[in-house]
Amino acid sequence: MTPPQRQRRQPQKEPDPAPPKEGEGKNPERLYLIGEGGSQAEMDLVTLIVARGTPPTSLPPEQAALLRLCEAPLSGAELSAYLQLPFSVVSVLLTELLAAGLVQARAPIVRQTLPDRSLLEAVMHGLQKL
Repeated sequence: MTPPQRQRRQPQKEPDPAPPKEGEGKNPERLYLIGEGGSQAEMDLVTLIVARGTPPTSLPPEQAALLRLCEAPLSGAELSAYLQLPFSVVSVLLTELLAAGLVQARAPIVRQTLPDRSLLEAVMHGLQKL
């Protein structure tokens, strides 16, 4: 008695997909394409951004959200975190708002590398008197 021969399974051929419609291709476009491709403002993660007024109704929702957040000065990193957008996207949005004059960018306050000696001595003497 001979064992039965196993037959190999042939993969089933799937029907050919429908041809892509106009505007569709193999690589879909990104979900957001923001900006007009112009130059970006010199800005980094610690640049402080503050709004100059209320947002006009004609702004896109991302820029309106940025203006609402910037009532008090916030850094670029904070804005990126609050909006859950990459900093590169936030910097493009801020560049457009800066060009429109709706926000103001401020350089961060740079502190001295070494504290003032007289201030440290005054604190030390005050602590010793306690």
